[in-house]
Parts: sequence; structure tokens; C-alpha cells
Amino acid sequence: MIKVLVAEDMHIVRGALVALLGLEADIEVVAECASGDEILPLAQSARPDIALIDIDLPGKDGLTAAAELHEQLPGVRTLILTSLGSPGTLRRALAAKVNGFLRKDAPADRLANAVRGVAAGRRVVDGDLALAAWDSEECPLTAREIEVLRLASVGSDPTEIAAELFLSAGTVRNYLTTIVSKLSARNRVDAVRIARESGWL
Repeated sequence: MIKVLVAEDMHIVRGALVALLGLEADIEVVAECASGDEILPLAQSARPDIALIDIDLPGKDGLTAAAELHEQLPGVRTLILTSLGSPGTLRRALAAKVNGFLRKDAPADRLANAVRGVAAGRRVVDGDLALAAWDSEECPLTAREIEVLRLASVGSDPTEIAAELFLSAGTVRNYLTTIVSKLSARNRVDAVRIARESGWL
């Protein structure tokens, strides 16, 4: 029996995922939650084989939670579900060491097969998305620049970003100038748009 934890913040979607997986004789949903912050503690108590995680969760996002699981509970394999099917998002997922990546609009039978594939030790990735990622441009930003841009994207000003990341406000302004330049953006807002559309944020 493959034990699965389901993390999805939309109640109807989570209920549908649990119901779909419940139809499979070899799969059992042992835990479910609605936020990224709940995933690790729940996995520590329920000990699932697979964590099926929506990429866009409140609290910790799905990729951060998946990376945390990989570090703290390496025996729990992760399958990311997303409606954001951009190549950049897939690259971020693979960098977070996820074991599978599936679009939410995939046929229902593909979900159960993806769970089985990941449980068997295979890496399961949506085929069209994998080809697109192969051809796509890599993110030109460093991990630190992405952190700065992510905080800027939620409205933090340079002083707030500096306090959050233990940097000086001047260093943060330099990072933001570099980010705008690297992305050939008109300004900070445009840089956020470009990064989001490319799946880098």
C-alpha cells in the first residue's frame, strides 16, 4: 500500500484528489493539509511514502516545503502538482529535488500512475513540460537575487528587505538595480512580471 499525504489549500480540489486516490486499491491517503507550514510536522507523524504537494500554498510554498522534506525526511518522496506549467517552474522544482511534477489539468488516471511511478523510485515529469524546459532559457538571477526580488514582489521596500535578509539597504538597492538590468526590465515591477511569467519566482 502506498501511503500519501495531500497538501492543497483549495478544499474542493483537495477533496477531489483524496477521492480520486481513494479509488485506487494500492493507494491510501494517510494525511491532508491546507498550508505549506503543516507539511513537515504532518509527514513526521503520518510517515507517508509520497507527499503530493500543490506548488502554490499559503505559508511555505510547495517547493520550499518539498526541499525541507527532502532534507529532513529523505524517505518521503515528493510529487508537485501545479497549474503553473512554465519551464522555469519545472527547473525550480527539479532544483528543489522533487521526484515528480504534474500539471493539475492532467487526466485523472495520470495522477495515480504518477504516484506509483514516484513510489517506485522513478522521476515523473509531464512530457510536454520537460521538452519546453529543455529548450527554455535558464534563470539569469542568483539565488540571493531571487530572494530579494521575491520580497520586493510582495511590496517590501529596500529597508524591509535588508532587515529580512540581514543586508544593508544599499546592498539591496544594488541587487535590485542588477536584477532589473539582467532581466532587461523597465523597472522593479516589470522585473517581477518577467520573473513570474518565466516561472523563476
